Amino acid sequence: MDHPPTDLRRSLLPLSWLYGFGVKLRNKLYDSRILKQKKYDIPIICVGNLTVGGTGKTPHVEYLVELLSSRYNVAVLSRGYKRKSNGFVEVRTDSTVAEVGDEPLQIKQKFPQILVVVDKNRNNAIEKMLQLPDERKPDVILLDDGFQHRSVAPSLSILLVDSNRPVYEDKLLPAGNLREPLSEKNRAAIVVVTKCSPTMQPIDFRIYSNEMDLYPYQSLYFTSFDYGNLKPVFPESGLEEIGLNDLRKKHVMLVTGIASPQPLVEKLEKQTYNLYPLFFPDHHDFDEKDIETIQKQLAAIEDDDKIIVTTEKDAVRLRAYAKLDQELKSLLYYVPIQVKFMEKSKKESFNKKINHHVRNYKTNQRLSKK
Repeated sequence: MDHPPTDLRRSLLPLSWLYGFGVKLRNKLYDSRILKQKKYDIPIICVGNLTVGGTGKTPHVEYLVELLSSRYNVAVLSRGYKRKSNGFVEVRTDSTVAEVGDEPLQIKQKFPQILVVVDKNRNNAIEKMLQLPDERKPDVILLDDGFQHRSVAPSLSILLVDSNRPVYEDKLLPAGNLREPLSEKNRAAIVVVTKCSPTMQPIDFRIYSNEMDLYPYQSLYFTSFDYGNLKPVFPESGLEEIGLNDLRKKHVMLVTGIASPQPLVEKLEKQTYNLYPLFFPDHHDFDEKDIETIQKQLAAIEDDDKIIVTTEKDAVRLRAYAKLDQELKSLLYYVPIQVKFMEKSKKESFNKKINHHVRNYKTNQRLSKK
């Protein structure tokens, strides 16, 4: 999500000041314990951000799932943004986007062995999960996009900031993209600068480190995305994976409904001479009109060697569209992404810090026996 034009942004500053007053008052009430936070007897790791728009939360949650799920019962708790259902819902691999939202469904389909639930009331969801039988009860809960939901007291907070949109240059809503003042970053034990360019130089790291002005108790990491081979959105069609290096002569139509498609655009521009982007809003529900637009733009590409590429999140929503014809299904691929730390030593440091926290969380009697 981009900033409003400069003139409009200035005119919205009074609203930002009013919004900021409300946010600061709310946080002050929590900090002074007038509004109550509830602590739980298991580690709850919050992954969130200060801004609206994508910072890469889902890939970082998936990274944590991969890191922890071989040793612990991991649960992911999400609001389930834009779902049509209400209350507590456990996500199944055959759930629909309408029932649970796109990102929780993506996580469940990728990691079917873990517990994934959606509930706007995080405390209610945690209470229900802790009442599950021992074999299903989580050892650790990953709170997806929970930085602003302070009724739950996380045992560890990880704050994500987009390297392409420096938070220290941003303003509060509606003049900018900040949900909370930058000072609230101090609630996080770990800050991760995401979507870093592979060409970032040491001076860039130092600038970000200086501008973030973190305390000694806070750790700073830098990550980028690693893009895998293209996978068919409909594998039942018998399609095979396509290597990124095999795209050079193909005509690639990129269809996305995510907040920040630019890193993917830049990656694909390096892989093919012929890229045709088509952008939709974040978490977009594809309808008949959208499919017609895709078909029309695809038909305008005058070459037989063409494919449609989308993101993992969009693939989940496109699979949910029942009226997709066979021609489009045979051309649809998605790009899997993984979190990559800019320095190997930093990855080891991050992993060690997370494992140490989960293993040694003082009130978790179940984990102390593992």
